[in-house]
Amino acid sequence: MQIKTRVFGEVTIDDDKIIHFPSGIIGFPDLQDFALIHDEERGTDTIHWLQSIQEPAFAMPVMDPLIVRPDYNPEVDDELLKNIGEIQPDELLVMVTVTVPKEIEKMTVNLKGPIVINAAQRLATQVIVEGDEYIVKFPIYDILNQNKKKAGE
Repeated sequence: MQIKTRVFGEVTIDDDKIIHFPSGIIGFPDLQDFALIHDEERGTDTIHWLQSIQEPAFAMPVMDPLIVRPDYNPEVDDELLKNIGEIQPDELLVMVTVTVPKEIEKMTVNLKGPIVINAAQRLATQVIVEGDEYIVKFPIYDILNQNKKKAGE
């Protein structure tokens, strides 16, 4: 399938790479089909994009929360995951949305609303984590810079 995107221009997405969100995503319940796109041109393996199939102008930056919070392990009620099938631990993929404001130093991730993906069935849902342990705007700019320095050593 060919789609014209705002971020990547025209891209080809294989049908078997489409991730279906039966309930949509928070704030966009009508957007249910996405592809996870890796930004190879910019050479970043940290930030990826959830590209909407229905709305080509809509793409959300996402990343693995363990990159910025190695102890990230929220408890999620099984009831919230029932619409994405039975998940095997090795088929579980958790991503968090990234907010990149004009002042890049204020970049954050939403640890309170992770996206849980059943990679085997290509089904996903976004959930809200209960409690106060994780926040919506977790600052990551300094952490990413420290990680880059460590990688360069």
